[in-house]
Amino acid sequence: MITRVGAVGPRDSVELICEVGQEFKKQLQVVPFIYNDVEETIDLIRDGEHQVDVWLFSGQAPYSIAKQHQLKQKAFVPQLNGSSLTKVLLEIVYRDGLSLDRISFDTISEAHFYETSSELGLSSERTYLLSYRDFKPTNELVAYHTTLYKQGLVDACATCMRAVYEELQARGIPVYRIRHNRMTIRSMLRLACQQGETLHFKKAQIAVQMIELEGLDSLIGEKQNTYEVRRLDLKLQETILHYAEKQSGSFVSLGNGSFILFSTRGSVEEDAQAHTTELLAKISLLTGLTANIGIGFGVTALAAERNARLALLHAKKMGGFCAVLVNDEGLIKGPLQRTDSIAFHYRTEDMELAEKVKQAGVSLTTYSKILSLQNSLGSHSITAIDVAEWLGMTQRNARRILADLEQHNLAQLIGEESPASRGRPRKMFRITPTPNRGNEQDKDVLG
Repeated sequence: MITRVGAVGPRDSVELICEVGQEFKKQLQVVPFIYNDVEETIDLIRDGEHQVDVWLFSGQAPYSIAKQHQLKQKAFVPQLNGSSLTKVLLEIVYRDGLSLDRISFDTISEAHFYETSSELGLSSERTYLLSYRDFKPTNELVAYHTTLYKQGLVDACATCMRAVYEELQARGIPVYRIRHNRMTIRSMLRLACQQGETLHFKKAQIAVQMIELEGLDSLIGEKQNTYEVRRLDLKLQETILHYAEKQSGSFVSLGNGSFILFSTRGSVEEDAQAHTTELLAKISLLTGLTANIGIGFGVTALAAERNARLALLHAKKMGGFCAVLVNDEGLIKGPLQRTDSIAFHYRTEDMELAEKVKQAGVSLTTYSKILSLQNSLGSHSITAIDVAEWLGMTQRNARRILADLEQHNLAQLIGEESPASRGRPRKMFRITPTPNRGNEQDKDVLG
């Protein structure tokens, strides 16, 4: 299986990734996604997410922007440290004879900068270093370097951003560009290969789907003609058969409007949303009854069936005409037929979190749903009305849950918003992913 790696970045960086990627041509194919402006990243991701298995970003900026799009695939970003930073420091100090005290840097973390400088035996009394997480606009970085240069505090600048490098050059300011080298890119591509192997294994997992109609017995009881009942049963099985054929699967009728379908994870994941929506619509048109679908993935048939039963249970709780998926990692996603479906976990290995949630008197599933809802809304905040509408509960119950989470440091009250009509201001909360660790920074390799 060839892994498709989407390389996102400016032209020179992507071309270098593609060049190094030739060394791995038996294992992966690099698909270039080139931007002229880093803010084009989201459009590139949206257009290309069905073409790739893994994303490889040229730097911190495009990755940070892409996170806003809630990446569906694993993503990697090489860090600008070690040999990449060493090369520029050697050029500055030993080739050009400049002092680090007279150079401004951006993006590089302080820890990496001082560690690399120390290893090279370089020291400085004062370093102009603008470190930051995520993304800063080009104009802010250009202004930072330009101001220092015009004030006579630095003799040159060093940047990790191509757009900043080009703008400073155009202004006649001496500038160095800190870029990834082949070794760093090669390491990221090896990780992409490993991820591709993992994806191939996952796609071969067993998928079990449980389809259940509600009230079929009463519908059959209304039909006095035996032939009419038989025709309905055959049409229903034909509909299920057509659904199974699309996924290269097989199905068994369990009677009383229940069916179980066996296939692979890869065939189901190709377009689960479209397929399940179409099936639910056809069943409704044919019978007028409510149907639900539970999809489970697992390494074994037993694990997949157990997850499918759990998914079907959640689908029924969501009010009918629902398809819900439970994967091998305990992630529940649904309703699949909605583009704004949410994903949440029903288990965790974080015992501290589990204990905090238990003390708050909230189930881990409910907490995970609320956290996932907050992420899907994209506002980094949530209100009792949001929780009530999405999770199908009263506003009073939603307010109680949020208050309990706040009391146990699993949520923060961050403000209020005025309703469009009359009424009391609504309290806005921010759910923290883990107790007292909500601001923990990302790792060097991200995804």
